[in-house]
Amino acid sequence: MAQTRLLIAEDESIIRMSLRESLEGMGYLVVGEAGDGMSAINLARQLRPDLVLMDIRLPQTDGISAAATLFQECIAPVILLTAYSNRDLIQQAREAGVVGYLVKPVREGELVPAIEVARARWAEALVQRKELATLRDQLETRKVIERAKGYLMDSQGLKEAEAFRKMQQLAMNSRRSMREVAQAILLTQQLSA
Repeated sequence: MAQTRLLIAEDESIIRMSLRESLEGMGYLVVGEAGDGMSAINLARQLRPDLVLMDIRLPQTDGISAAATLFQECIAPVILLTAYSNRDLIQQAREAGVVGYLVKPVREGELVPAIEVARARWAEALVQRKELATLRDQLETRKVIERAKGYLMDSQGLKEAEAFRKMQQLAMNSRRSMREVAQAILLTQQLSA
């Protein structure tokens, strides 16, 4: 099994070094370190770690904003490590897509479960995102096909089954998908209007 690849974003070098030693001692591979939020984002984009451990208070871009960027771009899950535990920050972290929140000082015994649970939740979220994208695509395809079928029914006096069959034939003969054929029919409709 491949080692879990981590990125650490912490502005205090002593804490960063201590965290790195602890993580490597637990069998994790630290592939990068950053001292500010922008560097963390850029390193994560470049290195594609399995997880990012990030402080909230970072120069340039704070940890919550950086986490939101990494979440939106589907780059890596983020666990925030912070000395702050007020409800506003926790709410902001939730809204940013953070998958874990640990209050410093973090004990080594808390890191492994937090990392492993965060990775599992991230994997589940990626599957859900993919399924959602597939469903949206299928729905959009169905809408386009229905509109094109309606146009054929109106313009050529066809029944619904005949219009659908005509589109199927066009798709097979042109080696195109039903969606592509439907889009071409709708484009023709726009041009003739």
